[in-house]
Amino acid sequence: MKFFRPFYIQPIFFYANAGIVVLFVLSYFMPVLFGIAQLSIIVLLLIFFVDILFVFLGRKKIEATRIVPEKFSNGDRNAIRIQIKNNYPSRIFCEVIDEIPVQFQERNFKMKTSIAPRDKMTLDYSLTPKERGEYHFGALNVYAISRIGFVAKRYKFNNDEMVKTYPSFKQLKRFELINVNRNSHEIGLKKVRRVGHSMEFEQIKDYVTGDDLRTINWKATAKKNSLMVNMFQDEKSQPIYNLIDKGRLMKMPFNGLSLLDYAINSSLVISNIVLKKHDKAGMLSFSKKVENVVVADRRSHQMQLILESLYNVKTDFFETDFSRLYSHIKQHITHRSLLLLYTNFETMDSLDRQLPYLKALAKNHLLVVVFFKNTELTKLIDHPAETLRQVYDKVIAEKFDFEKRLIVNQLKKYGIYSILTSPEDLTVNTINKYLEIKARGLL
Repeated sequence: MKFFRPFYIQPIFFYANAGIVVLFVLSYFMPVLFGIAQLSIIVLLLIFFVDILFVFLGRKKIEATRIVPEKFSNGDRNAIRIQIKNNYPSRIFCEVIDEIPVQFQERNFKMKTSIAPRDKMTLDYSLTPKERGEYHFGALNVYAISRIGFVAKRYKFNNDEMVKTYPSFKQLKRFELINVNRNSHEIGLKKVRRVGHSMEFEQIKDYVTGDDLRTINWKATAKKNSLMVNMFQDEKSQPIYNLIDKGRLMKMPFNGLSLLDYAINSSLVISNIVLKKHDKAGMLSFSKKVENVVVADRRSHQMQLILESLYNVKTDFFETDFSRLYSHIKQHITHRSLLLLYTNFETMDSLDRQLPYLKALAKNHLLVVVFFKNTELTKLIDHPAETLRQVYDKVIAEKFDFEKRLIVNQLKKYGIYSILTSPEDLTVNTINKYLEIKARGLL
């Protein structure tokens, strides 16, 4: 039985048999073909057994390994590499079937290649996960086929390999050098004109052409008998919290990712930039209760704490309880902080129910409400209506789109900042708002 488990007869063998059957049928009309058909059976069986001996003789004629990243980045392309070594004395044709995780629902994954004798081959492919969690790989199956191609031997490698999928840490590299540098406009970041300066004094230095005349230090100028100016720097160690709503509305999908995943990916990038700007980064998630709390700090392992906390955030499909969020913040976040609240409001009614808690948060903290445009509605609005049904759908879409803009104005009325953004622009728009707040000294 052990011999037959990796033994697979290839279609070409059955095609050859079908050809011999045709010869036997034709020999009924042309008797001369009968002998040829009999000889063909003997030759076919002889070649068949020679192929079996070549493919199955010896052990470990094929060596293969799957090389996967230590962790996957959610929503990004993650490279997988398969290395195969051919120990046969002649060229071998290989079919590679990798049992990729069930989350991808890829049931016909197959790669074909040929490898020279005693040579190695590397095959690459990529996977783009759409949800966080554990991804389990099955076996790596390599089917070795000789030039004859009648039989294949299956080699099985790398059973039960697991890779964890974390929030999109690849975005960190993309935004790594944003402070804002000269290339930042290429990814949508804006340079914000500084209005005045913060209250954190850095040093007194000699005046050079271009310095702000309003920063001249007249006492130091009089003592040194040359123009001296005060230098200021952005205030540091300001607490910045990402508040992630994980209620049922955040489960809405967009391009394969949920709004919750977009919020989590953005929070990871923002936290990294906050720490690079010498501020304190923290986070929490909330729905029926407040969870995954990471207190704002600048510790060396703060990013790892945030990454591990974001990895476990999942929606619970409940209606979000903003009163719990308000109670927790009032009790545990006593210093004035920047609160980046990732949530979603579809109508004015949904905002009105939570507005008292948002107003209460804005009294003691700088609150920025981040919510999402419905890009499907935008497509519907832009598409010309040709039938009565399409006109009706377009009017309803415009009504919902108008309510989103009303929500922005309503929040502004109570001194609450907001970001209305499409999911794909969430990270860039949130970074822009954070840099604007820092530049204007609003916190």
